Amino acid sequence: MNNERLYQVLVSPHVSEKATMDAELNNRHTFRVAIDANKLEVKHAIETLFSVKVEDVRIQKVKGKVKRHGQALGRRNDWKKASIKLSEGHDIDMNAFEAK
Repeated sequence: MNNERLYQVLVSPHVSEKATMDAELNNRHTFRVAIDANKLEVKHAIETLFSVKVEDVRIQKVKGKVKRHGQALGRRNDWKKASIKLSEGHDIDMNAFEAK
């Protein structure tokens, strides 16, 4: 995989209360990833960009919410999130991650 694709696979870290607790307790970090990314691409991107050892990758496709603006109905885009479990002794510094 080329370096350009590495930066396209990871979109941003997904910050929520559940994701933060999971990172602290289980060493599992959550990222928004490209809609066409697969587990191998995500694993390779995390290992290369953060110099850590990835133990497990789980991917989930999140459906966009239906929103209203007056009488008009609209829908947000679908997106994909990846939950990455790191090996013992490895950690990701989220302050170093810079989303595009």
